[in-house]
Amino acid sequence: MTGPIDFATVFDRLPTPYMMLDRDLRYVAANQAYLETLARRWEDIAGLYVFDAFPSQGESRERLEASFRRALDGGRPDHLPLIPYAIERPAHLGGGFEDRIWSATNTPIPGPDGKTAYIVQHTQDVTAVQRLKEVAFGRGEMTMLQDDVLLRAGAAGAQNDDLRRLFMQAPSFMAVLRGPEHRFDLVNNAYGQLIGWRDVVGLPLREALPEVVEQGFVELLDRVTATAEAFVGREIKVALRRTPDAPLEDRFLDFIYQPIVEPDGSVSGVLVEGSDVTEKVLAGEQQRLLLDELNHRVKNTLATVQAIARQTLRGALTPEAFARAFEARLLALSQTHNALTDSQWAGAGLRQILGQELAPYDPARIVMEGPDLNLPARVALSLGMVFHELATNAAKYGALSTETGRLLLAWRVDPPGVLDFEWREADGPAVAAPARRGFGSRLIERSIGAELRGEVAIDYAETGLACRFTVSLDRAF
Repeated sequence: MTGPIDFATVFDRLPTPYMMLDRDLRYVAANQAYLETLARRWEDIAGLYVFDAFPSQGESRERLEASFRRALDGGRPDHLPLIPYAIERPAHLGGGFEDRIWSATNTPIPGPDGKTAYIVQHTQDVTAVQRLKEVAFGRGEMTMLQDDVLLRAGAAGAQNDDLRRLFMQAPSFMAVLRGPEHRFDLVNNAYGQLIGWRDVVGLPLREALPEVVEQGFVELLDRVTATAEAFVGREIKVALRRTPDAPLEDRFLDFIYQPIVEPDGSVSGVLVEGSDVTEKVLAGEQQRLLLDELNHRVKNTLATVQAIARQTLRGALTPEAFARAFEARLLALSQTHNALTDSQWAGAGLRQILGQELAPYDPARIVMEGPDLNLPARVALSLGMVFHELATNAAKYGALSTETGRLLLAWRVDPPGVLDFEWREADGPAVAAPARRGFGSRLIERSIGAELRGEVAIDYAETGLACRFTVSLDRAF
C-alpha cells in the first residue's frame, strides 16, 4: 500500500518546465526543468516579480503581460504559440542577453473564494524548431541547431512528423553522427544527394564513406567530439563518389560540425550541416582565370599590334598603302576579340575561329587541312583562346615573327566525335623550351584539359613549335 502522493515532488520531477506566480506576478514555485532551462537557482528568483527576474521591454513584454492578465481576469488558460523573449544570462555563464523563442500556456488556479489566486505557466523553448524552419525555407546561413529537440525528433520519427519533414526537406545537407565511430544516426535528402544516395544509416563513417578517411575528416570529427567545440569550414574540398562505382569527384562544401552536448557535459555525437558550393567556387576560379586572361590578352594585343605594324611596314610601298593594310589588320584583330567575348554563341565553325584569329597575318603562309566542323559554343570559346595564344606566340617568337615562317594546321575527327588537332610551325627561328611555364602554356593546358577534359602535348622542337590536342565534340557541356 502506497502512502499519500507528494505533489511537490511530482511537480519538481516533471520533465518539462513549469512555474507558478501569485496575483502580483511574483514567483511562488518553479520546477527543476524550469530552473535548468533558464539557468537559474530557486533562491535567486523566489518571491521576485517575474519582470524583475527576467526584465524586458517592448512588444515581447507587452504580449506576455497581457497573457497573464487575460488568465487572471478571465479565469481561462491563455496560450502564446510563439513569443520571442530574450533571457539574461547569469554572470557565471558570461552575462549578456540570449535571444530565445518560447511557446507558453498560462493556466489560472482558483483560490478558496473561487477567484484566480495563482497562474501556472507551462513553457517550452522552441528556438531550435524555429531555426530549423528558417533552414528549411532558406532564411539564414549555416544555422547552428544546438538544442537536442531536433535530434530526438529525427530519431524518434513519428513523435514529431512535422519537424522530421522539415529536417528531411531542408535545402542544406544535414546528418547526425553518434558515438566514437561517428555512426550515421540520421541523414536528410540533401545529404543523401551529396553522397549519391548511399544507404549509410547505422554505419560508421569509415565504412559508409571510406573515401573521406584519408582526407582528414575522421580526425576532425574526433577533435570536435573531444573538445566539444564546433568546427566551421568554408569552401572545403572533399573528393566523393556520387555513386558506388563512380570515380572520385571533387566537391567544395561550406559546413559546420556541431557537437551534441548532453546534460552531463559529455558529447554524444555531432550534427553535420552545410551547403554544396562547388558551382560558386568553380565560377570564382573561372572568373579569376578570365581576369588573368584579360590582363594577359591586353599585353599580348600590344605585342601583336607591334608585329602587325612591323610586317605591314616591310611590304608597304607607300605610307598610304601601309595605313590601309595596317587598319584592315587591326580591324580583323578587333573582330576576333568581339567573337571571343560573345559567350552566347549557339555554335561556330572551326575554320571560322581559325580565320578570325589568323586574319591579321599573311594567308599565304598558313596551310589548313581538315574538314569544316561546327563546334559547340563552349568548345568554340575555349579553342578560340587556345588559337589566340598560339598565334600570338608565333607572332612574338615563332614562325610569324619572320618573313619566311609558315603555319601548318591539320585536323581530323577520329574516332567519331573526337577532334584531333595539330598546330605546327616551320621555317621560323630556332626554338628552345622556355625556362619556366608561362601563363600562355598554363592557359592552353587548362582550356584543353580542365575545361574540355581533353589531352594536350606541346613540343618545343628546334625546327618549330608543335602543339597537338584531342577533345571530345560529343560531351554535353
